[in-house]
Amino acid sequence: MDTTGWIIVAIVGVLLLVVVAVVLSRRRGARKVEADRARAQKIREEAAAHQVEVQRREAEAARIDAQARLAQAEADARAADAAAMQNEARARASEATDARAELDERLGQADRIDPDVRTDNGAHTDPNRQEPRA
Repeated sequence: MDTTGWIIVAIVGVLLLVVVAVVLSRRRGARKVEADRARAQKIREEAAAHQVEVQRREAEAARIDAQARLAQAEADARAADAAAMQNEARARASEATDARAELDERLGQADRIDPDVRTDNGAHTDPNRQEPRA
């Protein structure tokens, strides 16, 4: 064989090596793609399994939030009731103080008019009269 024949054989050999390398590279790439697909599918399956747990946690958080809101609303209602009761108590105490003052005034007037009751400097000595409370 002459030099041209050897050059052709060398070129064909190099081309065969390139073709083999390309085929092997594609096979390896295809295997990698399949492995990546399988890995992605496994991750999706694991995520689906965890989705139930995540939904349970979200539901629990929503339930606790609803309980907290209800407790806050009840506390607000009790605070409003307590404030109303305090206002009522103050109003009744004021009315009682006014009634006590009016009663003391009327008893004092009766003592001043009654000839059987002795008073020294406004001190009432009626034995049937109760002393006013402080």
